[in-house]
Amino acid sequence: MGDGFYAILVTSAECAMTRLTRRSTLQLAGASLVAATVPAAASASEDGWTTVETPIDSTLHDVAYTATNAHAVAEGGTVLERTDAGWEVVLQGGPTGNGNDLYGVDTTDDGERLWIVGASGAIGEYDVTTGNLVDRSAPNDYTANFNDIAVTGPAGDADVYVADDSGAIHYSFQNGEEGTWEYVVPGSGSSLKAIEFFDDRAGHAIDTNGRVYATDDGVTWNPIGIEDADVTFYGLDSDAADDVTVSGGNASIFEYDGSQWVPESLGDADLFDIETDGDEGYTVGSGGVIFELDGGEWSLNQTPVGENLQAVADGPVAIAVGSGGTVLERSNSH
Repeated sequence: MGDGFYAILVTSAECAMTRLTRRSTLQLAGASLVAATVPAAASASEDGWTTVETPIDSTLHDVAYTATNAHAVAEGGTVLERTDAGWEVVLQGGPTGNGNDLYGVDTTDDGERLWIVGASGAIGEYDVTTGNLVDRSAPNDYTANFNDIAVTGPAGDADVYVADDSGAIHYSFQNGEEGTWEYVVPGSGSSLKAIEFFDDRAGHAIDTNGRVYATDDGVTWNPIGIEDADVTFYGLDSDAADDVTVSGGNASIFEYDGSQWVPESLGDADLFDIETDGDEGYTVGSGGVIFELDGGEWSLNQTPVGENLQAVADGPVAIAVGSGGTVLERSNSH
């Protein structure tokens, strides 16, 4: 989900400056906790993907790194945290307590708040350090299903963007406080499946009608393709105005360089999520499929499961989540 900040790391004798993505910074901050202990595994593949036990058997829809540990969201309003002792339930019932399914997550730039969205207008702001949950649900009384969320800025002072099933993007520039929400419908009203930001108010969204939308102010959205894609879009990775990747049906990958979309087909699986950083990353999908991007080339990884994989988070440990409470983990070399 959102990549809205950059950190500056001074290295080498020449004091060269290397830009780190928001995602990379969160991974580094949580590396010691996340990689400390790998929970008991049921099975592993030759490519290093290991099945990890979880305390639930419902579908996990999304996963993200925070300032502490990785967190995942599931049906029934459940939130899991990856601890040194394994995956544990830290929230039940969702923001409203009504048990609405949760579909999407994102974090503030400092990783201290995990924002969650789901069915029937569910929106929550979860403090990963204190365990406090603030209910931000049903902005302006909208109770559509919220599919995904993008958050930029620090804890307590974030810009929040929510994509819904009716083709609307709900946004608040005041941390989701009541009375601060507006909305815009960038396209035809088709369901918006994913939204992600790479800067404070710059990012992208995709819908089920084969459209990708871009914004540089968080309010005005313009279509930038994709013509004649002929597949449903599911996954989105937004790293810059000229660095966007979309995954979809028929194992389709589309890469945007600021002027054109370059398509690639990896097979016939539906690819539900994608996360890349430069020429490395992963995309996951139906039937336990995981493709790895290494050196700019995609290759199929062997996995020990056949369940649909809904989301992936890349970090010191790559994590894929999906149906039946499935969690796969793999230690990363990149």
